Amino acid sequence: MKHLSALRHLRSYGPSHLTRKAITLIFLTLMAVPAMAQDMRILALGDSLTQGYGLPDGEGFVPQLERWLAAHGHEAKVVNGGVSGDTTRGGLSRVEWSLADDIDAMIVTLGGNDILRGLDPAETRKNLSGILEAGKAAGVEMLLIGLPASGNYGAEYKQSFDANYPDLAEEYGTLYEPSFFTGLTGGDPDPSKYLKYMQGDGIHPNAEGVKLIVDQIGPRVVELMERAKGGA
Repeated sequence: MKHLSALRHLRSYGPSHLTRKAITLIFLTLMAVPAMAQDMRILALGDSLTQGYGLPDGEGFVPQLERWLAAHGHEAKVVNGGVSGDTTRGGLSRVEWSLADDIDAMIVTLGGNDILRGLDPAETRKNLSGILEAGKAAGVEMLLIGLPASGNYGAEYKQSFDANYPDLAEEYGTLYEPSFFTGLTGGDPDPSKYLKYMQGDGIHPNAEGVKLIVDQIGPRVVELMERAKGGA
């Protein structure tokens, strides 16, 4: 009899009342549990320096940057868009589809292979401009990182090539880091000061070198994230 009484009591509420109670319960549960924040997605568009050439898994630029950000309280997924041997032309050819995967911000580190091949600085400028145009069209915040040319092709070439980065950063209103390697050199051109942080080829940083690079660039990436969140 108790069971029948309980059943009659339950039925007296009616289906609509039960539905309202269920919705209220779900709402209160959701309010009581903090929503999980979605990680920001940052595309690192670059060449072998970004890709992590010659380094063990987890020691390249992208995974070290991700860990640096997490250690400083900034959760983000850094997407490895580095392709070894890529020039600015290669970056331009793939930037649009690279940005298609819910990307919130983009780091651009290209130009090293343009220098190695002695490509015309005007061509590099055109390609970098196209990459930044694609980022602008996609509505993502950007950080442009420079790669100063060596003096192998003469002072005029170096001056023209190096000027591409600050000029384009100003034109497109991007954040700007003058050199990918500042963390290694501190601005000191003496190679004896930083060769210990390089791999045997003298071009790519070792894991310790990448850590110094990330320590330098990390704060700029935090600024990038703040811009992407609308905080700038």
